[in-house]
Amino acid sequence: MACVGVFVAYLPVTTVSVSLPTIQRGLDASTADLSWVTDAFVLPMAALILTAGVVGDVYGRRKVFQAGLVFCAVGAAVALSAHSVAVLWTGQALAGVGAAALLPATLGLISHAVPDPRERAKYVSMWTASLMGALAVGPMISGVILEHASWRWIYLAPVPASLLTMAIAARLVADSRAAGSRRLDWPGQLTAAVAITALVYGVIEGGSSSFGETRVVVALVLAGLGLIAFVVVEGRSDSPMLDLKLFRSAAFSATALVAMISFLGLIGFIFVLSLFLGQVQQLGTLDAGYRMLMFTLPAMVAGPVFGQVMHRVSARVLITGGLLLATASLLSLTSIDAGTSFGGLAWRLIMLGVGFGAVFAPMTATAINAVPQQLAGMAAAGSNAFRQVGGALGPALMSALLTTKVTAALPGRLSDAGVAPDARHRVVAAVDGGGFGAVHTVDLGASTPRMLHAFGLAFVDGIHLCLVVSAAFMLLAAAVSAVLLRTPRPAHPAPPPSSATLSWAAHSGGRT
Repeated sequence: MACVGVFVAYLPVTTVSVSLPTIQRGLDASTADLSWVTDAFVLPMAALILTAGVVGDVYGRRKVFQAGLVFCAVGAAVALSAHSVAVLWTGQALAGVGAAALLPATLGLISHAVPDPRERAKYVSMWTASLMGALAVGPMISGVILEHASWRWIYLAPVPASLLTMAIAARLVADSRAAGSRRLDWPGQLTAAVAITALVYGVIEGGSSSFGETRVVVALVLAGLGLIAFVVVEGRSDSPMLDLKLFRSAAFSATALVAMISFLGLIGFIFVLSLFLGQVQQLGTLDAGYRMLMFTLPAMVAGPVFGQVMHRVSARVLITGGLLLATASLLSLTSIDAGTSFGGLAWRLIMLGVGFGAVFAPMTATAINAVPQQLAGMAAAGSNAFRQVGGALGPALMSALLTTKVTAALPGRLSDAGVAPDARHRVVAAVDGGGFGAVHTVDLGASTPRMLHAFGLAFVDGIHLCLVVSAAFMLLAAAVSAVLLRTPRPAHPAPPPSSATLSWAAHSGGRT
């Protein structure tokens, strides 16, 4: 049931990502609006995942599991009825709250059901495969639906899936709580939520308008103050949501940074790739889904394989090697253009998927093994939170870069294509006012094909910039891994854990 739960939680990620061009046309949304469609889901995950773990520890993980499924169902139902981008944001946010509850709850249930660490690793690999499976089938579901119906119907499947899982879990899943006296940390939760939300808002709005605007400056200053306040209150708390002692471990700090930096680059890339496939290559959602599958399917297959060998190969080698392969893949993608074929894109995306398959499981395991056993659950939840923060910032940053570059390159590309000055102004004004999708509503008569070709070239300029930046993030994450992940592997197997240790492992949350 834990694997089904995480599948339901992550199903909206790529289901929505490949549908963004269709959603943009259906709601007349700007590129910044589309960033919020993605971030409205990811932000609650980043802001609430630590608190959800504590709530499960205190009140019972099955309750949090069930509540997460309720939020997923309600969020999907709201998005299903959306006729404005604001309502769609609301539905995405509710589903994001559900996902924030399901991630720690599902891993906590696995930890409780399988107390032996080695045996548990097999089920964690299954959990990871289920997560990647949701990312893999999402585009296919969207593609089939959008071939025959409105984009809103992509939100139908999570409703019965969530309700059915709830009904089965009520009979089959045993509840569990954490040993000890953990308490809810409301000051930590509030300051973390303020810092994360203000940061992502500032990046999105700054990219779509100007980083000098008062509201953007206020948001970024508020984010900084929120981060300082979070550090202060967590340092003074008797029951912190995220114990700052975790960061005394270089290995934990490294995995947290690697998680945030690499997912910033990855999720940001997926965001701009979906726009490229829809706006430039003019692919249907199903055809775009086949291309996305070239990344998600290898990652799903490779993840459990690398999870099995990480007892024989150091996490440092796996993570650094995987990130370097991902960097090479992103750099190779800088040669794509509007005419790139399926095969030309596929082998590059397969490289990216295999690279991330080598990163995901070792990164999570290292975050837990790098700290004392009593902090293991919190360490895994913290690593997840950093990953989601990176995932929230990715679309925001890449949207800003893409919009800035395309807007700057478009007039020159239109001029090179021989489009008249007054027509160039119309096209640029349309993009400024309505986002990239608006360019397809501009009719220049005989000049329309040349205008669309020029727009495609400007967009390719933008996606090449985003790819270089994403590759730089991957390379930075690889450097962090290579420098900080130096914890030596034990020469002999660890002694059997005591009953007290097993008790903690079973109840600490086990968010591995």
